[in-house]
Amino acid sequence: MDSEALPASLVDQIRKGAVNFDDPATTLALLKLDAVVGVKGLFDGGGALGSMGVTCALCHSTVDDSFAPGIGRRLDGWANRDLDVGVITSLAPNLQPLADLLRVDVPTVKKVLTSWGPGKYDAELDKDGKAFRPDGKPAATLLPPAFGLAGVNLATWTGFGSVTYWNAYVAATQMHGVGTYVDDRLKDPQQFPIAARSESWNTRGKPDRITPTLAALHFYQLAIPAPPAPDGSYDKAAAARGGALFIGKARCSTCHVPPLFTEPGHNLHAPADIGVDSFQADRSPTRAYRTAPLKGLWTHQKGGFYHDGRFATLRDVLQHYDQFFRLGLTEPERIELGEYLESL
Repeated sequence: MDSEALPASLVDQIRKGAVNFDDPATTLALLKLDAVVGVKGLFDGGGALGSMGVTCALCHSTVDDSFAPGIGRRLDGWANRDLDVGVITSLAPNLQPLADLLRVDVPTVKKVLTSWGPGKYDAELDKDGKAFRPDGKPAATLLPPAFGLAGVNLATWTGFGSVTYWNAYVAATQMHGVGTYVDDRLKDPQQFPIAARSESWNTRGKPDRITPTLAALHFYQLAIPAPPAPDGSYDKAAAARGGALFIGKARCSTCHVPPLFTEPGHNLHAPADIGVDSFQADRSPTRAYRTAPLKGLWTHQKGGFYHDGRFATLRDVLQHYDQFFRLGLTEPERIELGEYLESL
């Protein structure tokens, strides 16, 4: 909840514990104040709630808990790794349209949605129908941050397209807003059987309410800076030594080129180049993985690392690269490198 949208009187009531957040009247009041991050209520002239929807901020913003847990100043662009999108979606009163699209029954849809877990979402499920990885784990990927993207070529874990491409994709095919989205790469019946069948690759909603918003949204997202690491959150001396390793022995800067911390230009790699399986890459038209920008890494460590959280800790990531590229890092060097990454 955005505390800055609350009037002083309500703030005082919350402090006194006099607000029942389970009360529907309270929910309506908060929606009218535009205080619920990522949720918008549309009210008629008499103040009655006519409809309700969600925005980008639901998944890509949070609050700093400065007032109370879950209540504080908005942090736009931060990955909401506490949000369980799958469980929320599974509670929809009618999942039959999604079941029909996937050609499964509703219990199967609920099983898939509730398997995702907090901070994850599967934006390709309605394109290829692949709900689980070959190892049986959910195919959902971690919600990425939406800050620090100025100068970055491709967005998302597998580089589907630019920031504005992804905004159109999500708005039209995931949030089902009315508007236009086109990508004929997704009409391949082998790689994207559901998209080819449903023709979601060629969405032409009328009137087009999405396309006119893309430019402003693009500008806003590119203007969100990556938040600097708080003082005291890392060892500065160790981070300085880790920075030397980053551009030297560890060779991280070969791909994570400062100050973008991804490649200027085409920032994609084949799965074999980074020592991981191709499952998620093969769900993308690129069949590759993007070099993720590293600024603000300290903000989104909950849920693990890589696209699917397969590495539980930053140290696990460094261990993987040390072994795969035969870097010969010592344990103290890995620690120092980790401190540098925490400082970005």
